[in-house]
Amino acid sequence: MGGTMRLGGYDCRIVDGTRAAKCYGTEIVRERHRHRYEVNNALLPQLEQAGLLVSGWLADGQLVEIVELPAHPWMVAAQFHPEFTSRPNRPNALFRGFVGAALEHASGSGSQHSNGHSTPAAVESPSAMDPTPTAAAN
Repeated sequence: MGGTMRLGGYDCRIVDGTRAAKCYGTEIVRERHRHRYEVNNALLPQLEQAGLLVSGWLADGQLVEIVELPAHPWMVAAQFHPEFTSRPNRPNALFRGFVGAALEHASGSGSQHSNGHSTPAAVESPSAMDPTPTAAAN
C-alpha cells in the first residue's frame, strides 16, 4: 500500500454559484491532503443524476475535490482536510460556512428542506449555548 497516498497542498478550482464558492469567495484555493482514495469519475453521471453537485475540482480538472447536495440545508464534503488550515482565530472557509448555515438553520430562516419537510431548530438561541455563569448561579 505504500506510495499511493496523496499528500500535501494542491490547488482546487471552485465552481461558480456553489456553496463552496460562497464560502471561499475566490476561484482557486490551496488545501492540504492526506488520503488514498478518490471519487471514481466513471460514476459521476450517476452521482450527478442522483443530485450530487461537484463544486470543486483539482486545478487540472481531473479529480473531484468538493461535492454538495443542493437540496440539503448544508451538505458540503471535501476530499481535503480543512482542519489542517484552520486556526482558532482563522477557521477554514468551509468551517465558517458550516457554522453560519447551522446558525441560520437554528434561527428558523433556513429550516425548510427542498422536500417540503421542516426540521426543528437544534438550539433555541445562540445565547442558550453561552457557558458563562449567570449572577443567579453564583
